[in-house]
Amino acid sequence: MAALLPLWVFGAFMFSSLLVGLILGVLDWLNISPQNYIRPAIVQTILAMIVYALTIGIVIGVPYLLRWKKVSLQTLGLTRLPTWTDIGLAPVIYILYIIVLAGVFALITVWFSGLPLDQAQDIGFKTFGSRTDNILAFLTLVVLAPVAEEVLFRGYLYGKLKTYVPAVAAAVATSLLFAIVHFQLNVGIDVFILSLFLCGLRSLTGSIWAGILVHMIKNGVAYYILFGGALIGG
Repeated sequence: MAALLPLWVFGAFMFSSLLVGLILGVLDWLNISPQNYIRPAIVQTILAMIVYALTIGIVIGVPYLLRWKKVSLQTLGLTRLPTWTDIGLAPVIYILYIIVLAGVFALITVWFSGLPLDQAQDIGFKTFGSRTDNILAFLTLVVLAPVAEEVLFRGYLYGKLKTYVPAVAAAVATSLLFAIVHFQLNVGIDVFILSLFLCGLRSLTGSIWAGILVHMIKNGVAYYILFGGALIGG
């Protein structure tokens, strides 16, 4: 059962992404692509919402509909609201993650100098034409993605896995899948390390809230670096 859980999450994510891609392809073939009528940033935000919602809906909803065991809020790490402890831990863990990440990348640069560690990540959003575009990109990358990914990976997957295998094995499996679904080597290494810290936070606090906050900090810093504070500058 434990071995099937990562495959189940991966399959749900791929199905959702491919389904959305197929629908877009059909619309484009019919010459009614949404981007012909709606701003690209709005389309990207809607697509991200659909993929995340569909993936979580499949992962949690299908077993429930088939009358398998229902996923509880405890499994998802959502039995309480965020606390001051969560808020205080988030920046500390983020700094520790950055230190470890820098050390790992330095070692990789020495031992595997040919790896493309500086390859840019395709995040869907390119250039913006209005403040609305900036806000939508910020909400998608810094709010929606961290919440959805923490519910799916450190909530559902890690929460389920650690009932079958030791917490360390569950953390490694969760982090490996999290790296794989980013489909890029340098980003995969980055988020693998991040996920190990987030799984540790989940075990330490019994909740995914601290992990969500760390994830938001990471994506918020990345947003600012990529777009030069576009949200603030308008």
